Amino acid sequence: MTTRTIVLFSKMQGLGNDYVIIDESEETVIPEDKKPGVVEELCQRGFSIGADGVIFVAPSTMADTRFRIFNADGSEAEMCGNGIRCFGKFVYENRIIEAEEIKVETLGGIKTLKLNVEDGEVVSSRVDMGLASFLTREIPMVTEKEEFIDEELEVGGIKFPLTAVNVGNPHAVIFTDNLKEVGLAELGPILENHEAFPERTNVHFVRIVQPDEVEMITWERGAGFTLACGTGATSVALAGYRLGQLDKNVLIHLPGGNLEISVYHENGNLGAFMEGGALMVFEGIIEVEY
Repeated sequence: MTTRTIVLFSKMQGLGNDYVIIDESEETVIPEDKKPGVVEELCQRGFSIGADGVIFVAPSTMADTRFRIFNADGSEAEMCGNGIRCFGKFVYENRIIEAEEIKVETLGGIKTLKLNVEDGEVVSSRVDMGLASFLTREIPMVTEKEEFIDEELEVGGIKFPLTAVNVGNPHAVIFTDNLKEVGLAELGPILENHEAFPERTNVHFVRIVQPDEVEMITWERGAGFTLACGTGATSVALAGYRLGQLDKNVLIHLPGGNLEISVYHENGNLGAFMEGGALMVFEGIIEVEY
């Protein structure tokens, strides 16, 4: 039996990384077992709303609110830097959470958002992305090495110097001298689904402009090429700092715009703050079937 449901939604974007946001803070809108299929349908560009993913605002028993994000292919992700900034703006401006500092539960841990509010509008957010892990068992990555820092990984007969890091979700960072020569459409899906990454991975190619500035392009796990990736920018800054090639404070140039990442030390580990904006694109209603 097919069920039809009218869904209220907001369309938001952070540096061109765009999301459909659905409020389930008071009640479930899409049944749990139907979410992957509905998400895949909503994200189809040209046939539905179109988006890189769908974010659900959900209640939390351990934080102020809960952030759930599904990729365009229907898979649920642990975290998303651009998505969580959109989430922060949404919950504040819709009075779901009336505070300028918000604790948010994610599958990648609890994140703290500090909102920069002007005349009732969130103009930017500073997100504590938490501590990173370079341990391969926590990324996860199949290798005998305890950490995979600037190590070679063979992809399509080519060996790439790759650094793996988890910032709530897995990332593979590759520094290069020329981004224009990177065949992202070919290499991205191969790296994303490489046997070394049992849960797949996000992939970033990076050119260092100077120690406090880089350019990067991203193949996002479950979404493909994307204009921006907040967790990716965080992973790039952390990987570059760990390699001794980047400063603590780095300006990241992505195809969709810029992010500022600040690395910090805590109990012998590295963490990072991410700062950037998000915008409401439009609001609407759509009928979905499941």
